[in-house]
Amino acid sequence: MDKVCVVIAAMNAQSTIARAVASALAEREVAEVIVIDDASRDATAAAAQSADDGSGRLQVHRARANLGPAAARNLAIARSKAPLIAVLDADDAILPGRFAALADPAEDWDMSADNIIFVSESEARDFTGLSAFATGGVAERLDFARFVAANISHPARPRGELGFLKPVMRRAFLERHGLAYDAAMRLGEDFDLYARMLLAGARFRLVATCGYVAIERPDSLSANHRAADLAALVAADDRMLAGKLGTEERAILTAHRAQTAQKWHHRHFLDAKRATGLVRALVSHRDRPRLLVDAGLGVARDKFAPLRAWFAGTSVPPAPRRRFLVIP
Repeated sequence: MDKVCVVIAAMNAQSTIARAVASALAEREVAEVIVIDDASRDATAAAAQSADDGSGRLQVHRARANLGPAAARNLAIARSKAPLIAVLDADDAILPGRFAALADPAEDWDMSADNIIFVSESEARDFTGLSAFATGGVAERLDFARFVAANISHPARPRGELGFLKPVMRRAFLERHGLAYDAAMRLGEDFDLYARMLLAGARFRLVATCGYVAIERPDSLSANHRAADLAALVAADDRMLAGKLGTEERAILTAHRAQTAQKWHHRHFLDAKRATGLVRALVSHRDRPRLLVDAGLGVARDKFAPLRAWFAGTSVPPAPRRRFLVIP
């Protein structure tokens, strides 16, 4: 099979980066592991280097200024050569046998992804020595409409997060279509790239295995996004909406944009309220009724979730400590 380059963007990850690097180097299909230390304030670079197995496959580069995950990944990809590219977050780990299951040379694909298991940091050690495992079902294909729809949350599926997938991607497809991560994005950059790849005709294959362990942390970038990060994701949707889309594709992407814009407005108003107080925040945004409506809806959703559950005869369960990515 073709060889894989694993790219890792890391910032202040000295406690986890060695585990991530070692898990990638353990895969025989991996030809390169490229780590970009994104201007860390700790010993991330040294910790990454400590996992070197002497095979000459590891490169660790340090950025002089913080680039953000998208730009750091682009830099890593530019410094690599292998025909297949896989992203690994600095907190996470690859299970043995993952790439053998993903990169089947007999299948026609440009992106090949498996499921992800989310665990707490304290549970990570439970997966030491565990190999990639079957999750049931069969291999299938994702098109643009289904992928975007699976990133929209609703009451029956509160986690619309298929953008967290970590597919193996063909370098040739990215280069042929001039595609890369949007360097300005610090939230949803994976969703944006995968969606643009699908619009360019990428064949997106889902394999019924799990070979990726993601560590859920309360201080992660995705859990602590800024209003500006959400605004950039809305802008990314707008750029795709300005292109040629089918009726179903446009309707689904418009719904995704609307939900993201509501979250953006909610976050923006909360930031203004925290900075200036409720009355001043309301006055300063009086000429933006859409923002105020979306902010109000967000507040109501947060405040009344327990009450809705009580009327429904249920309680709001605590988030499970261990869960799979929901693939509808």
